[in-house]
Amino acid sequence: MSGAAENYAGVYDRQVGFGARPALVLIDFAHAYYDEACPLFAGPGAVNALAAALDLRAAARAAGVPVVLTRMALHPSGIDGGRFFEKAAPLEAFLPGRATADFAEGLRPEDDELVVPKQYPSAFFGTSLASTLHAMGCDSVILTGLTTSGCVRASCVDAMSHGFRTLVVREACGDRHEGPHEANLFDMNAKYADVIGLDACLAEFERRAGHVAVRA
Repeated sequence: MSGAAENYAGVYDRQVGFGARPALVLIDFAHAYYDEACPLFAGPGAVNALAAALDLRAAARAAGVPVVLTRMALHPSGIDGGRFFEKAAPLEAFLPGRATADFAEGLRPEDDELVVPKQYPSAFFGTSLASTLHAMGCDSVILTGLTTSGCVRASCVDAMSHGFRTLVVREACGDRHEGPHEANLFDMNAKYADVIGLDACLAEFERRAGHVAVRA
């Protein structure tokens, strides 16, 4: 057991589970993270995360689990990004008309999927996401996306704060560096969410898909 894991053992190791009605959230899978000419380029971690998220999305749809996609959507001046836009210069990649603001290749919203525009790191801050999920009867969220240390972590903390059981799928999140990626997964798992593996989440969706088929 690593020093950090040993220090946290027995203190921060409780699991909360999937809940009765989860929603799958794909956070900011934008072309910016896949364009080598863009300062936000995140390399192999982003590629692997998208592949995992697309597998989860297909499985979620088969299981009747709602799917939500978020995207950064800024005013041409960036004014609605406030201090976040002022601090993080690469957010210019999300200004209107930039190809880097589009969804990543291979990811296009389906007509029955909710798309949530946002201006800040969290999928919940300043958006209707929490209210919409509550109205849909969702009691938990399964988070994927980019980047682990940024918008995924911010969304994780806010999801928990809004009363949702929160899960984060390790392989379906990515960052530009392994250090922040692993550190934030460790911390989220300790305090805010269950960090789970891709196979475990796919198995849960398969189980739910079986129940959907039986009811049909």
